[in-house]
Amino acid sequence: MTDRAPLSRKLSAIAESATLKVDAKAKALKAEGKDVISYAAGEPDFATPEFVVDAAAEALRNPANLRYTPAAGLPVLKDAIVAKTRRDSGLEIAASQVVVTNGGKQAVYQAFQAVVNPGDEVLLPAPYWTTYPEAIRLADGVPVEVFAGADQDYKVTVEQLEAARTDRTTVLVFVSPSNPTGSVYTPEETKAIGEWALAHGIWVISDEIYQNLVYEGAKAVSIVEAVPELAGQTILVNGVAKTYAMTGWRVGWMVGPADAIKIAANLQSHLSSNVNNVAQIAAAAALNGPQDDAEKMHEAFDRRRRLIVSELSKIDGVTVPNPLGAFYAYPDVRGLLGRTFAGRTPTTSLELADLILDEAEVAVVPGEAFGPSGYLRLSYALGDDALLEGVQRLQRLFG
Repeated sequence: MTDRAPLSRKLSAIAESATLKVDAKAKALKAEGKDVISYAAGEPDFATPEFVVDAAAEALRNPANLRYTPAAGLPVLKDAIVAKTRRDSGLEIAASQVVVTNGGKQAVYQAFQAVVNPGDEVLLPAPYWTTYPEAIRLADGVPVEVFAGADQDYKVTVEQLEAARTDRTTVLVFVSPSNPTGSVYTPEETKAIGEWALAHGIWVISDEIYQNLVYEGAKAVSIVEAVPELAGQTILVNGVAKTYAMTGWRVGWMVGPADAIKIAANLQSHLSSNVNNVAQIAAAAALNGPQDDAEKMHEAFDRRRRLIVSELSKIDGVTVPNPLGAFYAYPDVRGLLGRTFAGRTPTTSLELADLILDEAEVAVVPGEAFGPSGYLRLSYALGDDALLEGVQRLQRLFG
C-alpha cells in the first residue's frame, strides 16, 4: 500500500494556544478533585448582563433569526459597531466598513489574511498575545519580535520599531491596553508610533478589545484618533467578550478601509458565513444598552488589579509593573529563577509555572507563551477570594 500524502505542513507547524492549554490542564486537575486556582484564562467571572440575555431570548422567538443572514453581519449590530467606533476610537466609518466575526480571534486571523503577502515581515511588539505570531504565519508572513521589558512598562518605542524595520516590513501590530501585560500607551506614545507607521506606509492592525478596561484615569487612545490620516492603512479589531463578560457568545468584529474589509468579507463568506444571529443581537443590545453592569465589572477589575499588584510585589524576586488596562498582571520573575523551592530549581518561567502548579496548585501562564522567558501572566478576572488565596499560596511557596 502506498503511504498517504502528508498533512498540511503549515498547520502542522502551528502551536496550540498556550493560554487555553494551561486553562484546560487546570480544569482537568479540578475535575480530579484538586483545589486548583487558575489565573490562566482571560475570562471574566461575571455573568453576562441580564438585559443582554433577555435580548437573546427574545431573538430566539423570531424565525428570521434561525436562517442565513449576510455573512458580514446583521445591520443592527453593524450600526451599533459604527456608533461604538465613533465614540471610543474617534473614527467615523460606514457600516460597509465592518465585518462581524466569530469572536475577536477570527477578526485577528482575517486581518492578517487581508494585508499580509507571502514573505512580508510583521513587526510584533513583545510580550504579545499568543495567537498573533501563529495568525501571521498562517498568512505566510514572518513575525518579527520587538521586545520591551518591565523597565519600559512593556511598551516599545519608535526607535526600536525603526531598528527592526526592513524593506520587507509591511505591517505593525499595535495593542493598547495589552494582553498579556496590561500596559497602556500614552496618547503621545501612540501618536509617535502612528506617525512613524504613516510615514513608512505600514499597515497597522490594532487590537482594541480591552479599550474600555483602563484605570487610574488612563485613556486607551486609538491609534486612528491619535493620527487620523492613518485610518486608510489601519484595521481595528474589537469585540464584546471582555467588557460585557461575553466570551462564550463569540462575537467580535474588524473595521477598516473599504478595500481591505471587502476582501476580508469575501474570505468570511467562504470560511464561516454569518455569525450566530442570536449572539449578534445580544451583542448589539450590549453595545446599545445601559452600561451599568459593565461599569460594575470595571470597578471590580480595578479593585482586583490593585490587590494582585500589591500582593505579588511582596514576593522577593518578583517585579510587577503597574498595569493600567485589561485584566492581567505580568510580573518579571527572573529573580526567582535559579533558586531552589520545594527541592526544585527552575531556570525558565516554563519550569517555574510547572513548579507553581505542582506545589501550590496555582495555574499561571509562563512568559514563553508571549515572548521571552522570565515572566508570568496572571489574569485577575476571577473571584476576589480565589485571587487572594492564590497569591498567598505563591507567597508561602517562595517565602
